[in-house]
Amino acid sequence: MVLRYGHRFVRDARVSTHVCLVARAFGADGIVFDKRDEEVRKKIEEVNRNWGGRFWVDFVEDPLEYIKKFKERGFVVHLTMYGINVNDVIEKIKEDYRKKGNMLVIVGAEKVPWEIYEISDYNVAIGHQPHSEIAALAVFLDRFFEGKELRRKFPDARVEIIPSERGKKVRRLQ
Repeated sequence: MVLRYGHRFVRDARVSTHVCLVARAFGADGIVFDKRDEEVRKKIEEVNRNWGGRFWVDFVEDPLEYIKKFKERGFVVHLTMYGINVNDVIEKIKEDYRKKGNMLVIVGAEKVPWEIYEISDYNVAIGHQPHSEIAALAVFLDRFFEGKELRRKFPDARVEIIPSERGKKVRRLQ
């Protein structure tokens, strides 16, 4: 599951939608926003209707309280360029996942408060240079799932891509 922290209406609508799309395509079950934005939810529900899957979007009023409660049943990974390099910590994260079964990945839209760094079990950097939270989430989930998520089939899809070297081939399933 992913927590999008610091979502800013209008300014972040497209980026937050892309965070959802990456989370969905790369293996997350759902995303929680710290601010209610029904437009983002509607867009993702439309993606689910056409492309399948049950990826969900939810909203919380107090993200720090949500994180604290989540930690009662899992652990927290905060993606930040100030953290430990993903290559140095990914195996430990996988081990924790096997033990605890629930992982919350936090991606920020704005500067996150220091409390996020403190409450997180892991502060993970994809690189130590400025980069997109969309890219960070994609790389992290790909490393975590070892590329297996890229061949995942989504239930109830109405359409699917037929891989081809050239051109665009789409098959209607329903």
